[in-house]
Amino acid sequence: MNMLRKSVTVIFAIFALYTAPVANADPLSHHIVEIADDVYSFTTNGEYISMFVVTDDGVIVFETVNTPHAKAMVDAIKAITDKPIKWALHSHNHWDHSSGGQVFIDNGAKTLAHVDAAAWINANPYPDMVMPTDTWSGTRNDLQLGDTKVELHYLGLNHGMGMTIFILPKERIAYVADLVTPNRVIFAVVPDFNPREWERTLGELLELDFDRAIFSHNMADNPLQGGGKPEIQAQLEFIQDLRAGFYAELQKGTNPMQIPKTLKLPKYENWVGYDQWLEMNVWRILSDEFMGPYPWHQETEVTQ
Repeated sequence: MNMLRKSVTVIFAIFALYTAPVANADPLSHHIVEIADDVYSFTTNGEYISMFVVTDDGVIVFETVNTPHAKAMVDAIKAITDKPIKWALHSHNHWDHSSGGQVFIDNGAKTLAHVDAAAWINANPYPDMVMPTDTWSGTRNDLQLGDTKVELHYLGLNHGMGMTIFILPKERIAYVADLVTPNRVIFAVVPDFNPREWERTLGELLELDFDRAIFSHNMADNPLQGGGKPEIQAQLEFIQDLRAGFYAELQKGTNPMQIPKTLKLPKYENWVGYDQWLEMNVWRILSDEFMGPYPWHQETEVTQ
């Protein structure tokens, strides 16, 4: 147990170093952009992007990431407003997104996650992660602070546990974590995604009422500016093209075990990670289509 704890601590230390600001190494000219009146996107190094909104009664933060990121975001917020940080919202359970919450709690804020994410966090402790102070359940909820309303949408099993889409309806801006990464193929072997449920979610996301979105990861030219539904549609089409290409090879008689090496999708060859990860993406589609989807669990939160 001690060895495991030490190993986790070392991994965390490496992760914290990787995501901490690096002087003169950041290709972004700015770490913060006002994308609408009183709505800001924020990053320390371009790897993870958060968002916050300044309301009449305080500040709402979207995505805590980790302690170095959280501390830098608190400093950025204090440079903009003297209003207190009231809420820090977690999109889902994964360590690399839901760590750093203690920074906001120490600054007087409450932290919020879906009950499914909170249950996972409780069962899988991590050195930089604390339980959220508050949870919500079901598929839809609202958070009101001052003149600002945040819609919370849980669209079911897709990636991680309790994945929540946040929408500012007045500003028509969404915050989307992990489900869409503009201008990049899927990360490696698609960890903790259910691809078919991911497709369903993206289709439902396109039906929600917003125009602009900030994505937690973004490989486009101006990542802090975010994007919108065209980027969501492109992500959906990539998954669909990946599966269609796999089945086209099967129909041609290609040995399934050779498809990851033979399948090419020229439409996406300029996306980040194409040469490194496309083969791994195909392996994931192959494994799902032969063995069945994972992760999977019976949905119990079905009421509004």
